[in-house]
This record gives sequence, C-alpha cells and structure tokens, in this order.
Amino acid sequence: MEQFPFLSIIALSPFLAAAIILLLPEERKENARMVALATMLTGLLLAAFVYVGYYARLDSLNASSWRDTLLFVEEVPWVESIGINYIVGVDGLSATLVLLTAIVGAGGVLISWGIEDRPREFFAFFMLLVAGVHGVFIAVDGFLLFFFYELAVLPMYVLIVIWGWERTREYAAMKLTLYLLIGSFIALIPFLVLYFNLDAAGQPLTFDLRVWAETEFPRELQLWTFLPIFLGFGVLAGLFPFHNWSPDGHVAAPTAVSMIHAGVLMKLGAYAAMRVGIHVLPEGAVYWLPFIILFTVINVIYGSLIAMRQRDMKYLIGYSSVSHMGLVSMGFASMNMYGYVGAGIQMVSHGIMTALFFAVVGMIYDRTHTRDMDQLSGMARALPATVVAFTIGGLVSMGMPGLSGFIAEFPIFLGVWRGGTTNLSNTFLGLNPSTYYPILAIISVFGIIITAAYILRAIGSVFFGQYDAEKWHDMRPLLAIDRVALLAFVVILFAIGILPSIIAPIVEAGVAPVVNRLDMAQGGVTAWDTLHMTALNIIAWLGGA
Repeated sequence: MEQFPFLSIIALSPFLAAAIILLLPEERKENARMVALATMLTGLLLAAFVYVGYYARLDSLNASSWRDTLLFVEEVPWVESIGINYIVGVDGLSATLVLLTAIVGAGGVLISWGIEDRPREFFAFFMLLVAGVHGVFIAVDGFLLFFFYELAVLPMYVLIVIWGWERTREYAAMKLTLYLLIGSFIALIPFLVLYFNLDAAGQPLTFDLRVWAETEFPRELQLWTFLPIFLGFGVLAGLFPFHNWSPDGHVAAPTAVSMIHAGVLMKLGAYAAMRVGIHVLPEGAVYWLPFIILFTVINVIYGSLIAMRQRDMKYLIGYSSVSHMGLVSMGFASMNMYGYVGAGIQMVSHGIMTALFFAVVGMIYDRTHTRDMDQLSGMARALPATVVAFTIGGLVSMGMPGLSGFIAEFPIFLGVWRGGTTNLSNTFLGLNPSTYYPILAIISVFGIIITAAYILRAIGSVFFGQYDAEKWHDMRPLLAIDRVALLAFVVILFAIGILPSIIAPIVEAGVAPVVNRLDMAQGGVTAWDTLHMTALNIIAWLGGA
C-alpha cells in the first residue's frame, strides 16, 4: 500500500478541486461547497490512513536516522541537472501535522458553509491554502518545501483582503504578506549557501533534505547560517519580536482562514525552522538555541500579558496563540527528547484548540456582528454549545490535566528544566545554559497563570451575566453542521489528553533523528565563537544600560 500515492493525492487534490470549483457556473454555489467538502473529507480519510499506517510500523523503524523513519515516500525526477526532484514522505511528526491540517481544513469548510459572497472564489483559494500547508509537511526536497511554503502564504493575502474584516483587512493582509515574504527571503539566502557548499562537504549538489541531514557542514558555516534560517522561518511561527503580523492577521481573516492561520499555518514556520535549521545544522543549533530560548520565554509571558488587555475576542485569541506558539519554540530550544515530544504534541493541541476558539468566535460574530466582550453578555443562554466548546478550549490552553494541553506543556517544561543538552560549553552573559534553563522554565510557568486569568474573564464577560433578549431578538441558533465541527474538535482534545499514547510515540519517532543529531553535535568553543559571544555580551550590556 505504500506504493499508492497517498501523499500526492492529499497535497495535490486541492489544486484539482480549486480548478473544478472555478469552472462551475456562478449560480451553482452549493456545488462549490460540496466539491470543497468532498476534497477535504477525502484528504482527511487518506491522512488518517497514513497516520494509522505509520503508527502500525513504529516498532520496525530505525529512529536514529531520518531517512529510515520516512514512510510513504514518492520520488520522481524533476530538474535533475541542479538536483531538484519531487520527493515527498512523512515521518512521525509530519504525518501527525498532515492529519492536523486535514482536520482543521475540513472544519474550516464546514464553518464557512454559509458564505454567500463569491463562495466559488473563496473555496478555490481556500483549497490552494490547504494544498500549500500539506505540501510543506510532506516535502523531502528543499526546493519543494520552499515552493509549497510560498504557496501557503500567498492565498492568505487574497482571502483576507477580499473576505476579511472591512476595517483592517487591507492593512493586515499587506502586513502579513510582507512579514512572511521577508522572513522566507532571509531564510532562502543561507539555504542556497548550504546548497552550494554540499560539494565541499563531499556530497552531490542536491536539494534532497535526506542528504542534507546526513551532511556534516563545517562548524563555522553552521554558526552563521543557522540564525537567519531559524529566524526567517520563525517569523511564520510568531517568534518574538517578529510576531506582530500574527494578531492583526487573525483579526482581519474570515473565520475559516483564522482557523487555518492559527491552527496549522504558524506550524509551518516552526516545522521548517526545525527541519531545515536544527536538523541540518545541529552545531549551529547547539550554539544559538540557548540564546533564542530567551525570546521564546518572552513569547509566552508577553503574549499572555497582551492577551489579558484585549477586549476584542479575536485579538485575545491571536495574542494567546503567540504565547502558546512560544512554547513550541521553547520545546525546540530545550534540545532534548522531552522538549521535542512536547513541542510536537503542542503543535497539534494548539492547532485544534485555536481552531475551536476561532470557530466559536465566528459563530458568535455571524449572529451578533460584534466581537467586543463589553457588548456581549449571556451568550450561554442563546448559544449554549458555544460556551461548552469555548470553556473546554480554555481549559486546554491552561494546561488542565485530562486534556491535550497538559500532555503537551508538561514535557516542554520538563525538557527546559533539564537545561538543554549535556555537551553545551558556550555561555550567555557568563552563565551556562544548565544554570539558567531551570529559571526560564519557572518563569514560563507564570504564562499558565496569566492564561487562566484572561480565559476565565472572557468566559465570564461573554457567556454569563445579563442576557439582553430584546437586543438579540433575532439570534439564530447554531446549525447542525456547526455543532458537528465543534464536537469533533472537542473530542480530539479529550482523546489526546486521556490517551496520550495515540500521539506521543509517533511524535517521538519523528523527532528522534533531530535529537540524535543534537546529541552528537560538539560543544567546543572556537576563537570565532568567543569573539561573537563577546559581541553579544556587549550588545546585551548596552541594552541593559
């Protein structure tokens, strides 16, 4: 069955669906919706098959080598003269993220069922967006990864600027596009440098990331290429201080696009930063991540504090998303198996949780035409299903035991507490990472307390209190299709929390080759390192002064 092109169908069928939808007559809106739903459900079925098939093969995999953990591999020559080939496959982490994308994509179509403004064009661009996201997660060729990465970004602009919130859609769409394109451009330059240095490292010129992950690039090259690659992709992951585009994009986007944006699009940045940055350049990662982890802690605390000040529900969730994505980057910066498994589960937990949040907000906004928490009150009486769904999502964001948030966040904090890898010899401001990592773990836990405060306040303001029956006299009940989407998200959050064994082993198999590469990376300090760290210390001192 591995010879069947499951992954190509999952990633490329939305292209075909987009073409079919655009060819439909304008008045056949229902047909456009049905084509989109059928495509997403087909992708979901195939993604579930891939996930289950991969899980069944876990015991036979050699987790020390990424090449040996890739399954469902398809390889077709493309531009062989310069080493570009169509190579797709999944490891444990990417198989999980493909399934996440399929779930959120199907939910997005259901939530968007009532769109009447040019639904053909909306669903066509939505299909392209989902195709781009799928493509990044299955890409094994670096050129293919960049191709799908840019494809995932560009439809966002159109979807926001045409169907987004009228007040800010043009500003938010332009801001989002510029941030992400500049970030990918910053990552592309060192990426090409690595490509042209393959021959010096004894490898043929190829974009095959399996080869890159087995290449020992010179240490000095790793040190200066890692940071722009990681930060370039980290822009899409919402890494501080490059996160500013994200909340505006969340607020301006239509509901389904907000779900994809927060649910899976931000995971592209984290996944690419890990796959191209940490996996390929482990010595650069060992050197720089003890510095980058400071910014991830800022993500967690700053994002939650800014969310605390919001009265617009979408802005609240947007900044909450920045905070929780900081936990993913923090898990990567821990450089051990605990942190990486937690980060992988957090990507899934956060993806489902934010999709649930934005779905609830979209349902309320469609009926009240406001997201201002000061104007909303007593929604539990009018829309009781939404209060249940939002409360469960809130408990997940707080890391409540029994839900997916706890299963994700606890390993991350444990991994950071362990202080990174044991072979770190570089210091930051005179401190060894093993000294300040536990301190950062304690500080980041305060993000959970702040999260509980703003989530509970939002629940009290929006869903309880006095219900103005006269003001909301024309309140429409939820559609059955809305309830199905909410129920599916809630079930997944409980399933992961109660049965973590359905996700933890497969994520561990996916991240094990990366952790192994980090463990083998040497921690010796060269003269260049000493000079560079001295410069960082001076900059930090000047900033403090």
